[in-house]
Amino acid sequence: METRPFGKLETVSALTLGGGGIGNIWGKTDRAERVATAREALDSGITLIDVAPSYGDGEAERVIGEAFAGRLSEKVRITTKCRVGNLPAEEVAAHLETSLTQSLERLKLERVDIYFLHNMIVPTGAVGDDRKSPKNLVVDEIVPTFERLMASGRIGGWGLTGIGVPDALIGLLDQGPRPAFIQVIANLLDSPGNLHRFEGPAKPRTIMAAAQRNNVPVLGIRAAQAGSLTDLIDRPLPHDHPETRDFERAAPFRAIAAETGCSAAYLAHQYALALPAVATVVLGVKSRAELRECVAAATDEPMSAEVMQRIDAAVMPT
Repeated sequence: METRPFGKLETVSALTLGGGGIGNIWGKTDRAERVATAREALDSGITLIDVAPSYGDGEAERVIGEAFAGRLSEKVRITTKCRVGNLPAEEVAAHLETSLTQSLERLKLERVDIYFLHNMIVPTGAVGDDRKSPKNLVVDEIVPTFERLMASGRIGGWGLTGIGVPDALIGLLDQGPRPAFIQVIANLLDSPGNLHRFEGPAKPRTIMAAAQRNNVPVLGIRAAQAGSLTDLIDRPLPHDHPETRDFERAAPFRAIAAETGCSAAYLAHQYALALPAVATVVLGVKSRAELRECVAAATDEPMSAEVMQRIDAAVMPT
């Protein structure tokens, strides 16, 4: 599998094994299948694993712990995350440290390569809640705790899950404290789906551009937009759910996929892999069959500019 530059971690595979599928968020599979999927991912050349406590209440981390028993190759990098929200400042450090300790226990590891802040960042003075951290809390409390964890050797670096208010994220990328890595929505609809919890557009490509000019590697997330960019959503959703609306909006894209003789999921991942700002695409696969389709998307001939332009013309608003 192709490897790509990845900042202080040098290089990683074009695909990353994400924790959503193996954590049972995107439909159900049994533990044995999820463990087998994790092992096959690394056998396929994937060198980055991205998990979080919130993926199945720790299940994704337990799957990795069971699959590898703490004996990952030196070539394999691993991340986990923590949601801080709007905690009182005096509680932030203990919360981040406790969450990391619990994650490492489930993973059967002593350290992770990246520790992500896994919630929205909103401007200083904006209303925060358990899913949103005001920017001043990030600057004054969260980042200093990340830096102490780096100094202790428990994490190699820190990053942001870039699903917050674009101006707040871009401000951190341009002015600091700058993350070493950022996860950004990377799909052909530019849609965060049900992660869009603020007023105004999500602007993922503007966030990617800010990351690029500041040499911050981008992990592309939601390539298949939580199932909206597949042939069929794999779980029941109400008709007005953001993912259902995106599935309907993507009908012209599925027609292009059918015309080219491949599945929508395959083509969606090829699209995300072709975005120039994206260093690696995080997979939400829950089975070996889904994994193999994504690996094929990464190892076959890349998407042509012509197909990419056709998709953009079919789904992007004019």
